[in-house]
Amino acid sequence: MAFRDGPFENLKVPLVWTSAVAVVVCAVGAILLLISDARAQASPYQPARAAVETVAGPVGGVFAAPVRWFGHVSDYVGGYFFAVSENRRLKRELAELQPWRDQAIALKNINARYEAMLGLRAEPDVPMRTARSVSDSRGPFSNARLLDIGARQGIKVGNPVINEHGLVGRVVGTSGSVSRMLLLTDVASRTPVLVDRTDARAILTGDGSGNPRLEFVRGVGSVQPGDRILTSGDGGGFPRGVPIGVAAKGIDGTWRVKLFSDRGAIDFVKILLFEDFGQLIGADDLNAAPLAALDTLPEATGAQASAIDDAAARRDSAARAAAERARAAAAAPPPVPTPAPAQPRPQAAPPPAQPAASPPGGTE
Repeated sequence: MAFRDGPFENLKVPLVWTSAVAVVVCAVGAILLLISDARAQASPYQPARAAVETVAGPVGGVFAAPVRWFGHVSDYVGGYFFAVSENRRLKRELAELQPWRDQAIALKNINARYEAMLGLRAEPDVPMRTARSVSDSRGPFSNARLLDIGARQGIKVGNPVINEHGLVGRVVGTSGSVSRMLLLTDVASRTPVLVDRTDARAILTGDGSGNPRLEFVRGVGSVQPGDRILTSGDGGGFPRGVPIGVAAKGIDGTWRVKLFSDRGAIDFVKILLFEDFGQLIGADDLNAAPLAALDTLPEATGAQASAIDDAAARRDSAARAAAERARAAAAAPPPVPTPAPAQPRPQAAPPPAQPAASPPGGTE
């Protein structure tokens, strides 16, 4: 007999209400399970749950193994395709970062050069200006560079130029914002130098090569390979003691100098605002009284100070008197020479008398 032929044939249940009742029943059941799980020791469903878990554990592991294997395979395949796309992406980023890396390396080198230049100190202390080489003029005999500062920054002809290693050259021409630097290797370069070990003097002469010559070396055996060569300061064109290089024997038998400045690029230099040794000493130091410091001695008594003043006054008066005598002697007219008295001219002696001649014929 079919269901529709039974007593419930004409029974009609609204579908919405049926669904609502089912949801309510499930919610109540879930709440009961949660409550019973919170009190697991007193739950009446604990044995059933334990049995289900005992059976479902191994079965779940068996069914989960293929899922895990499939997950591993999918991860491997996905990782392979992802690695290909990742490799392409990294290559693009590397190509984009390559110029930045080159710029970073260049900036790092420039920063290191700046730090080295900032650490330069001259002895004695000489004002300096930092410059950058903007062009290079080279030839078989000419070695010069243009610097990006000039007379507006106080640069003058003759100023020495150094880098972080040693002497580079000197300024031979200036304009408002540009100056010309002659390198030590130029044929027109002549630099007075000394040998640090023996204090022997010489002239460093450029000949267009990378290693200038040492000429006019004073003393026999005063130069040996490896001796440090410094500026001597003779002539007042360079301060004394600026490092230049080390001595070496050339293949032509002459002494040459391996320049310290060749250890790095001559892109950044320092210009010493050095004119002569007079600028290293203040005018007050040159014009100070010789005995002015004695006034500050705490042990000097009043009598000693007065004696010192009297001695200084006597020296000043003696110096003034000597100066007055010298001026008077210079202003006096030269003495007129007096003529010597005339001496009497000696008279000539009379000639001797001649005997009288006898007449011819004899005497009668």
